[in-house]
Amino acid sequence: MSFEQEWAQQKQTAMAGDGSPQMRLNQLAADPGGGGGGQGVLATAPPEKKKAANTIENVLQPGTTKAADAADEPTQGAVKAFNGWETAVGLSKAHTQWDDQVKRLMGRLNSEKTALRGASNLFTGQDQLTGRTFQPVQSQSKVNGL
Repeated sequence: MSFEQEWAQQKQTAMAGDGSPQMRLNQLAADPGGGGGGQGVLATAPPEKKKAANTIENVLQPGTTKAADAADEPTQGAVKAFNGWETAVGLSKAHTQWDDQVKRLMGRLNSEKTALRGASNLFTGQDQLTGRTFQPVQSQSKVNGL
C-alpha cells in the first residue's frame, strides 16, 4: 500500500468517526540509555509521597526528638558522677557528638519530607498544566466529532 493510499484511508476513517486516533512508528524505539533497560515510563504516586511525608513528620521526627532528649539527663548525671575523671570528658564529648548527629538527622528528615511534598505537588501541578494545554486542541479536533 502506498503512502497516498494509506493517508486517504486514514483520513476517511477519521472523517467517518468510527476509529480512535492511532499512531504508528516505522522504526524501533530508541534505546533509553543508561544500561538500565528501563521502559521509559515515569510513574509517580502523590498519595504515597504524602503518606511518607506525613510519616516523617508525625512518627520519625517526634520519635527522634524523644530519643535524643531521653539521653540528655542520664548523660549529664554520668558526667557529674565522673567529675574529675577522663571518663567525664569522654562522655561529654560523646554527648556533644550525639547532639550534633541528631541535629543532622533532623535536618535530613526535614529535607526528605519537604522533597516528598514538593515532588508530589510538582508532578500533580505539571500534569494538570499539561492537560490544560491540550484542551484547545481537543475542542478543535475533527477526530472527536466537535
